[in-house]
Amino acid sequence: MSITLSTKTSPFPYASIAIATYTQKVDINYDESVDGVTLDFEGSQISANDEIVAVLANAGGLAGDSVKTAAYFELAKTVPTLTAIPDILALLDSLDNHLAYRTFLVGHDITAADFIIWGSIKVAPKFIGFLKNGQQHVHLLRWMSHIESLESIQAALASLTAAKANKARSNKTAAGFALGLQNAKEGQVVTRFPPEPSGYLHIGHAKAAMLNQYFAKMYNGKMIIRFDDTNPTKERAEFEETILQDLELLNIRGDKITHTSDYFDQIYELAIQIIKSGKAYADDTEQLQMREERGKGVASAHRDDSIEDNLRHFEEMKTGSPEGVRWCIRAKISVDNQNKAMRDPVIYRCNLIPHHRTGDKWKIYPTYDFACPIVDSLEGVSHALRTNEYRERNAQYQWMIKALGMRGVDIWDFSRLSFIYTLLSKRKLHWFVDNGIVGGWDDPRFPTIRGIRRRGLTVDALSQFMLAQGPSQAIVSLEWDMIWAINKKVIDPVAPRFWAIVKQNSVFVTINGGPSAPEVKTLPRHKKNPDVGEKRTVFTSTILVEQEDAISFDDQEEITLMDWGNAIVRSKTMGPSGDVTSLTMDLHLEGDFRKTKKKITWLAQPSNDHPLVDVTLLDYDYLITKKKLEETDDIKDFVTPVSEFREEAFADANVSTLTKGDIIQFERKGYFIFDGTAEDGKLEFIRIPDGRAANLASKAGKPGVVTVEAPVPPPSGTTADAGPVPSSAMYKVEKIYGEEPVKPVSTTKMYTVANVYE
Repeated sequence: MSITLSTKTSPFPYASIAIATYTQKVDINYDESVDGVTLDFEGSQISANDEIVAVLANAGGLAGDSVKTAAYFELAKTVPTLTAIPDILALLDSLDNHLAYRTFLVGHDITAADFIIWGSIKVAPKFIGFLKNGQQHVHLLRWMSHIESLESIQAALASLTAAKANKARSNKTAAGFALGLQNAKEGQVVTRFPPEPSGYLHIGHAKAAMLNQYFAKMYNGKMIIRFDDTNPTKERAEFEETILQDLELLNIRGDKITHTSDYFDQIYELAIQIIKSGKAYADDTEQLQMREERGKGVASAHRDDSIEDNLRHFEEMKTGSPEGVRWCIRAKISVDNQNKAMRDPVIYRCNLIPHHRTGDKWKIYPTYDFACPIVDSLEGVSHALRTNEYRERNAQYQWMIKALGMRGVDIWDFSRLSFIYTLLSKRKLHWFVDNGIVGGWDDPRFPTIRGIRRRGLTVDALSQFMLAQGPSQAIVSLEWDMIWAINKKVIDPVAPRFWAIVKQNSVFVTINGGPSAPEVKTLPRHKKNPDVGEKRTVFTSTILVEQEDAISFDDQEEITLMDWGNAIVRSKTMGPSGDVTSLTMDLHLEGDFRKTKKKITWLAQPSNDHPLVDVTLLDYDYLITKKKLEETDDIKDFVTPVSEFREEAFADANVSTLTKGDIIQFERKGYFIFDGTAEDGKLEFIRIPDGRAANLASKAGKPGVVTVEAPVPPPSGTTADAGPVPSSAMYKVEKIYGEEPVKPVSTTKMYTVANVYE
């Protein structure tokens, strides 16, 4: 059985999705192209909400007393029709009176009657308004709250919320790319992603790769991954493998993998052709002089050399002789065009370094500006997606195509991606690696694909962010908050919840009324998503809490121990440094958790049978202290002094089941990604930013967290002695006003006015 419906169905069939989730017999599919709701059941389709609920109730054994249930089904039909306040109140009074001594409407267990009435009230705004704002229907409100608190109902509502969010994202994306690609035809679009195999991909490359794949799929076309290997000086075969691995991390797979070097023979023949046509010439002008002449619009001395001389020099270049390496080939486009990219660009040059694929076959290589349009045309690319930093070269691209008489290619521009406090330059990133400031190209502080994925950024969030940018042409340095906020929405519904207690000055608490022997209970890893699984929580009469929580407790204050219940603070022992060293609490499970101000995490006292796990929590700052480095800035002057922060903690034993790359939430601390086991045997977790400004601000000047020993657990049944003396982790800085005491000066800031009596 399966239910298909749209999130915009009105009135929304809450009862249908609720009972479907409760019975676990039906798949729920959200499809925005359909109207209403449909249940596919044994070859037939049912589209009425009440009929769907009745069928699923029978299938799940929830029909209840048929006569009474039928009456409630009829009553549910009247709810949307009532508009007069007296009629609404009369129905609410009747239900409230009926539920005064009942948990459910019919019998002692939940039935179809509960689902159909709950669903009908859920879509009636006036009913909901009276229930929430009034005080006279407490039994009905209690019943509504109980129904909605059921895990299955929570899961159903969560699935609806997720479907609405997906719809909103789809609409936003569709709006951003409403124009699509010019001259695009279904099934005939071919895009290409052409990375140079000279390093690791970064987040800027991710946008280009994702857009190429997006449009290829949008038009049921193909995407080519082409390695632009025209510069043997920089390129390595191993980088091709790492780039493919980076793309795999983004779930990007090309329909075809090619190399520009596959076409060196054809490109060479086309170079001969363009020289013979008089549209290119050989030049031996020194590089600096050539740059100056191009800037001033001065023609090269060789611009009007004969075709025969140009071919002879090109042949000399091909041999790699001392004479040949002095020359290059330039396209004969313009001397003084306003667009300087059109001022006779170089299209072929010598390079004697062996190529990683072709060896020493070639001593001459085409430039990107010459090879790219040629290979795009040869490979059948229909649309070349390029960042708008290449916009001035678009005219040059089209000139090459026309000059060679090749098939045309449409160009689609998009803005280059850049972020504050972030370097994308390979040269500058190399500097951090070479100087040991980071651990490698996958360091969580790096904007490489490996770095941001290791930091916990999901492919789904990255894709949503990239597509949300749309065809914007604005070149700006973006904040990181939006992308991490999107990421939080992706991981929050599925991240299992665990607990961790910071070791530094942690406090043991004696719980009066706690279990005499450790007790283990099975609890959901995610209270709103049962599919995430279960965890085992240990309860003991001695627990561990954080110093920050312990010091905040007032005497006789009632607090809530999460997943356990309330407890009252009866005594608090302070150490000489002002820290709390031990606590005693009375368990008060009858207390109302809604009335306590403090809900805290805790861990059971470790034992041989129920040990805790040593973990390290890592957080990171930006690598540089300036939002955007200028070309004249020396990177060494802007390196963040401390950009890694380590905090030692205990975690519950459930984290031992995690595998590297799993994303979790340490409740009350944030989201983390499991980075594996360190050499010291401790599990390492990297904090995932959540998009909040406080977590994304530069921490420059903040010291690294000092590692300290955890307190020694007290013997069973005793209270802990004084813990370790804390140490300051702050930098020593000079006083702002100097060492002399400040002498306050009293002054008045009032206007001087004449005496009114004189």
